Amino acid sequence: MIERRLSRERGMTLTEKLGSVSWTFVLLLGLMAGVGYAMLYSAAGLNPEPWAFRHGLRFGFGVLMMIGIAMVDIRIILRLAWPLYLVGIGLLVLVALHGQVGKGAQRWLDLGGFQLQPSELMKILLVIALARWFHRASLERVGNPLFLIPPLIAILIPAGLVLKQPNLGNAVITLVVGGAVFFAAGVRWWKFAAVIGAAAVAAPIVYDRLHDYQRQRILTFLDPESDPLGAGYHVIQSKIALGAGGMFGRGFGQGTQSQLNFLPEKQTDFIFTMLAEEWGFVGAASVMALILLVVFYGLAIALACRHQFGRLVAAGITVNFALYVFVNIAMVMGMIPVGGVPLPLVSHGGSAMITVLIGFGVLMSVHVHRAVEIEGEQAEA
Repeated sequence: MIERRLSRERGMTLTEKLGSVSWTFVLLLGLMAGVGYAMLYSAAGLNPEPWAFRHGLRFGFGVLMMIGIAMVDIRIILRLAWPLYLVGIGLLVLVALHGQVGKGAQRWLDLGGFQLQPSELMKILLVIALARWFHRASLERVGNPLFLIPPLIAILIPAGLVLKQPNLGNAVITLVVGGAVFFAAGVRWWKFAAVIGAAAVAAPIVYDRLHDYQRQRILTFLDPESDPLGAGYHVIQSKIALGAGGMFGRGFGQGTQSQLNFLPEKQTDFIFTMLAEEWGFVGAASVMALILLVVFYGLAIALACRHQFGRLVAAGITVNFALYVFVNIAMVMGMIPVGGVPLPLVSHGGSAMITVLIGFGVLMSVHVHRAVEIEGEQAEA
């Protein structure tokens, strides 16, 4: 029975593949993008320009690209895993040499009118490469510390290049996403504890090497009131807007902190704050529930996959998305230092949206090809 099913899947037509796509998941992503469109429309004073219209166009293009990637056989993605990883490293090096500088950081490549932030794409490519490394490894092999050295280096190289841009937030997310794939592959808890202990010991050294503005962000996080008109302004205004929303919000387009421009970066990093002010606790909680459904579907795809490569890829991409959300919302609530991490599919920004949808395209490919046999792995019943 398994053999017949695998035979059918090897010969799937394009129509059959399209039928295997989780359209419920695509609908959830569309709802998130719709929330983003509404908030960007409000941020511009109830005008589709300059943000909402472009947001909608980018999502439409991104969804088509996502479905196209979903049609690619997951075994092709596996074979290209390390070449794609090297392409990502090359883009990070290119950023270091010729990247555009904005707001004191060198993070973007100008691709003829479209600005690409390779650090966003690199996390997806890293997940695929790590899944390729672990996909046939037994628990005994994973337990060998020497076996873990190459993938650990594969994480540290892009994290170091991203940190040099400088982009501390994305560097940390890169490390955590890599750690999530390690965990999903079966790496033992005590190894994570050892790494965390070593990081704690090295923290003072790392702090001394941070840029002045990065150290200021940490100090401001600890005491925002110490510089209310400077470094602490963002988080103070964000907290005011969050509290002003109350249970049901001030109303669509009626947020005083955002509409009167007290709230900085309302279309990007602080869009969740704007949402909470206008829609209140109920609206913010509803959006968070929608995000949790997206995460749930991603993890469900990982659990339903019958080969290790797909499980690791799906888990890593889902964790990357969840970290984006956690860091953004925790940042605007003052729970962690402020950093340039957008709310995926909601915030304005083409590079972040396109790379998130590329990742979800790979996730969809895992779902469509969840029962294929990969390099000697036997599909589970």
